[in-house]
Amino acid sequence: MDKIFIRDLALRCIIGIYPEERREKQDVLINVEMHADLRAAGRSDDLNDTVDYKGIKKDILKLVEGSSFQLIEAMAERIAEIALANKKVERVIVTIDKPGALRFARASAVEVTRP
Repeated sequence: MDKIFIRDLALRCIIGIYPEERREKQDVLINVEMHADLRAAGRSDDLNDTVDYKGIKKDILKLVEGSSFQLIEAMAERIAEIALANKKVERVIVTIDKPGALRFARASAVEVTRP
């Protein structure tokens, strides 16, 4: 299966369960791997034959920047739903890193895979 990636989308949002996490926006790093058949787009060179990843990115921005999720798991689930709303996306893997969430660790992270 072919893949389209949105890599290292760096956004800021309210995320977390503790009061100190809910006061100010924090950084999250989002990666989205979308599986789709890209042969038609490769032959036609036409946007209508592929996944509009710019549109998906805009929908992710709208979701995340206005959100106040408690869990990155919930955020990852909603992002997967956005990607799968595109009929050409057959499978999606969403990874979200939350830098600085754990002392002595670069980040905590969640990865979800949805068919």
